[in-house]
This record gives sequence, C-alpha cells and structure tokens, in this order.
Amino acid sequence: MQINWRKIPKVYLLGGGAFLLLMIGLLVGAIHPYKHAMGSPSLALPDVEVLQIQQEDVPIYGEFIGTLDGLVNADVRAQVTGYLLKQGYQEGRFVRQGQLLFQIDPRPFQAALDQTQGQLAQAKAMLANSQAVQRRTELDVERYTPLAKEQAASQQDLDNAVQNNLAALATVETAKAQIKTYEAAVETAKINLEFTRLVAPIDGVAGQAQLQVGALVSPGSGVVTSVSTLDPIKAYFTVSEAQYLEWRNRFPTETSRWEADKKLRLHLILADGSTYPHEGTFYFSDRQIN
Repeated sequence: MQINWRKIPKVYLLGGGAFLLLMIGLLVGAIHPYKHAMGSPSLALPDVEVLQIQQEDVPIYGEFIGTLDGLVNADVRAQVTGYLLKQGYQEGRFVRQGQLLFQIDPRPFQAALDQTQGQLAQAKAMLANSQAVQRRTELDVERYTPLAKEQAASQQDLDNAVQNNLAALATVETAKAQIKTYEAAVETAKINLEFTRLVAPIDGVAGQAQLQVGALVSPGSGVVTSVSTLDPIKAYFTVSEAQYLEWRNRFPTETSRWEADKKLRLHLILADGSTYPHEGTFYFSDRQIN
C-alpha cells in the first residue's frame, strides 16, 4: 500500500511530528537522570553506634506534692490572766530563746508576791518566838526535875513544866509548817510573776501576733503567737497506698527498711520551677499498716 503524502493535509503532518518530538523528549529525559545517577558516586551511609546491653541498678524517681513546715513549731500561750501591755518583737523576725515577745501587766502579781513574802516573814518571826518559849519551858523542866527528886519542888510543878514544854514544841512545829506553806506561796507568786513575760521558748522565726496590746489574755484565750525553727525545715508529702505497700514489700523487716530510708535522697522543686540547692533526707513515716 502506498501513501500519497501529497494528498494528506499538512495539519495532520504537523500534529504527528509534534507528537513524535514530544515522545522523543520524554524518553531522553527519562534516560538522562538514570545515567547521571549511575555515574555519580554513592552516598555515605550514617554511622550507627552499637552498645552492649548490661544489667545494672538505676534510680527510681517519684514526684510528690509537699508542704513545708518548721522543724519545731512552738506555740506561745498565756499562763496567767492579765492585760497585754506591750509587744517586744517584730513579726516575721528571728528571735532568740528567752527573748520577750509580750508583757502582761505584772502589778497584781508583784503585789501578790509582796504579800506572800510578808506572810513568810511573819511566820519566821513566829517560829523564832515559839522556839524561845520552848527553850524557856525546856529549862523549867531541867530545873524542876532534880528539885522534884529532892522534894524541894512539888511533882505538880514538874508536870506543869513538862506539859508547857510539849506545848511549846508543838507550837514550834506549827510555825515551821506555816513557813513551808508561805515559802510555797512565795514560789508560786514568783512563777506567776515570771509568767507575765511571754518569752520565746526556742530560737526561730516569730509568727503573726494573734492578740494585740490591750487584750485580756488568760490560759484559755488560745495561742498568742508562735515561734518556728526553719533551719532545718521539714517537707510533708503524701504517697499512695500502693507505693507505700510496694516499699514495705521490698524491705519487709524493720531493720532493712530503716537502712533503705536513710539512703533516700529528696530534691525540693520550688513553686517557680527552680530546684533547692541542698538535698533532703527521709525523716520518718507516720503511717503504719499491720
């Protein structure tokens, strides 16, 4: 079969030529990258590190929400009844043991002390007087005893002297008992007078005053203020029952658990996200499961 190219329209010839050129271009484009890749050097493979697996102990961490509190928190309460005259400290400042925090009006207690001291002085004077009387009656007994034997004095005189001496001895013992009573009263009055000074029981930071100057305080009026020891300080936190039981199962005996507790180290993360620079140690657990 012969094709007469002259009879084919030119538009078909131009379209077929364009299609043929397109196919040749695609074929050349596909072959050229393949040859370029085959001729290029191979890419370097990444280095792979290989570690030998070995068994070892690793620390176990746990995070808990804790509350900070002073190692010792001493409440300061009034032990006598009276009006607060002055406050001798600044709230939030460090105070020393024995430093004055509040002063209760001491005048009634000073008057009570003076009165008991006066009563004690009277009791001592009465003792001295009764001892003098007893000595005189004792001399009468010593004088009448030989006279009665020689019948120079009657037996009645000797008996009276003996009875007077016994009565004087009883008076002396009564005076001594009164002296002990008044001495105890004086000591009580001194203690009450000392209680008018509310002092810091420990070294630490004094807290907010719960009562102000002019308030009437008594043993039942509650805490006046408090002093806390902040160095060292305690951190309280709560663990779950499962964690607590797991710890007891790992260390079933009291000795082993005590040794493990001493090895625990605590890191305190503050509210701003920073870590306190000093490690903490485990102190005690107040939860017991039998």
